[in-house]
Amino acid sequence: MQRLQGDKIGARIGHRLLRAASAIFLRREWVLVLLALGLATTAALVFYLSRPTVLTVAVAPQDGPETGLLEAYAQALNRAREDVRLKLVRHGDVRDSGAALQAGRTDLAIVRPDVFMPENGLTLAVLHDEALLIAAPEAAGIEDFPDLARKRIGFVVRHDADLPFLTNMLAFYDLAQATGETAEAELGPGHVALVPLKPAEVTAAVAEKRVDAVAVIASPSSKPALATVRAVELGAPDRKVDLVSVPDTDAILQRYPELQAVTIPAGTFGGRPKRPAEEVKTVGASYRLMARSAVNRVAVASVTQHLFEWRSKLAAVTPVAKLMKAPDFDTTVAATSARLPNHPGAVDYFEREQQTFLERYEDYIYLFAFFGGTIGSGIAWLGQRLARKRRERVDIVLDRLLDILREARGAGRIETLDALARETDELVADVVQYARERTIDARTLSALILAVDAVQAALGDARRQLGSGPVESRAEARARTARLLAHGLSAAE
Repeated sequence: MQRLQGDKIGARIGHRLLRAASAIFLRREWVLVLLALGLATTAALVFYLSRPTVLTVAVAPQDGPETGLLEAYAQALNRAREDVRLKLVRHGDVRDSGAALQAGRTDLAIVRPDVFMPENGLTLAVLHDEALLIAAPEAAGIEDFPDLARKRIGFVVRHDADLPFLTNMLAFYDLAQATGETAEAELGPGHVALVPLKPAEVTAAVAEKRVDAVAVIASPSSKPALATVRAVELGAPDRKVDLVSVPDTDAILQRYPELQAVTIPAGTFGGRPKRPAEEVKTVGASYRLMARSAVNRVAVASVTQHLFEWRSKLAAVTPVAKLMKAPDFDTTVAATSARLPNHPGAVDYFEREQQTFLERYEDYIYLFAFFGGTIGSGIAWLGQRLARKRRERVDIVLDRLLDILREARGAGRIETLDALARETDELVADVVQYARERTIDARTLSALILAVDAVQAALGDARRQLGSGPVESRAEARARTARLLAHGLSAAE
């Protein structure tokens, strides 16, 4: 007896659990909520993928043309609402900007490799080159750098790193810098005197023969370079000037890989007479836009693309944009293994191998498809399980109605009939609740109506046999049952 009661309690608990599960998973409101969550997730993903990438850039020197170029470029990106934006961080010197890149405080930086070369820096673009220009009066007879021995060189300093640059070149040719009294007296073999000059002092120093040549580190086509050559020309006795070449550039680059070879074309400083008469080989430094090696190559490719495509637009604001060029390389392998390696993202642009959206996110798409299919299969399996549970629920109600039918025929007391009637009403209410959650097919509905009709008829016959008073007719009971079930179906729809 106790075991039978336990089975009944377990069956009731199972029914309630099934009812709760069905209520949670199968209500239309929850379906709408799940759809809304899916749409919100998709919208958030689209927003995340479409938002612009913001890269921080260390710029220096603050008043330099390179900083002006990056400022104009950042503003152009903002106006065009491009997929990449730049946030400038100002520094006083290119040594500081390079150090910021190496420390990981910025994504990009303006770098002059001969001043400070970040270990993690990879080139996007050469903003402009600066060459070692040494101009001397033609009468001085100075043609090559070794001819500067026992000469006094006027030096126009434009950057703190210019003097170490020239000192390294003197050391390469075993020329020692004379200091103190030695600089004032007659110079010995292998010595060179450096005389600091301001741009306005060049002509007088040459005319008074206080210097034999004048050196400056600047872009060959820039105003400082042109002004220096013209000033030396004005101070020369015959108004003729020569540019001193720097031979052995390959050997110099082996020792100082942060430098680069520069060729000054004939006629750079004038065409009548042509100055220089022939192209001149020298060495120089470069101002570069570099990125950390860890910066996303897609973002770097986008920065490089817009920078070069908008060169004409930027040149209208900052003329230095005309001097901008791509780093030299022959192949992709050479680009990433050069003395000053290039960023793979910049190489993607130069080689026209930029990744498409599918190539960029193909791994994520594959994972989403793989796991999405697995999750979809799991949801389908769960739906089948719930559908089977729902069918079992209806079968349990039908089985119990058949049991009540047999019990009603053998009941001998009014109290037993009342209990069976109450249980039948509960079963009908359960079916109505189920009909609100999910529609019932016509075949199952007919079976339920027949079962309830038979139970009501059996209960009515039993009450008449026991003489319990007025009893609902079979037609009335059948109509009431049909109304209840029809009401449940209409509510579900």
